[in-house]
Amino acid sequence: MLHEQVRTFAEGANFAALTTLMPDGQPQTHIMWVGCDDGHILINTEVHRRKFKNVQADPRVTVAIWDVNNAYSFVEVRGRVVETITGPAALDNINALSRKYTGDDYKPEIQSERVILVIAPDRQVTR
Repeated sequence: MLHEQVRTFAEGANFAALTTLMPDGQPQTHIMWVGCDDGHILINTEVHRRKFKNVQADPRVTVAIWDVNNAYSFVEVRGRVVETITGPAALDNINALSRKYTGDDYKPEIQSERVILVIAPDRQVTR
């Protein structure tokens, strides 16, 4: 179950920093669009991206989401990628995220296949 403040941040047009672990153990962080369902954080990427390869090898991630209007207000979720979703659901999700952040469907060319990373929280921090 997501904390109410985490859900509120993930549902808003707030940006997230997704940190995954590289094969040598170094952290890699990307700024991402973010969403959620009832109990999970959702991140959409492509299967050829390093972040996807990282979570296939080690599903542990950290997601920090900050308030677009106040960068000092943030939440953090430490957890694991427990599922990946491809196909039409992933395409629908990236279009929904794009509409949330830009007002339009996703425009960049998709280079491989879209995938939703479904992240189960192990620890949640709110500020």
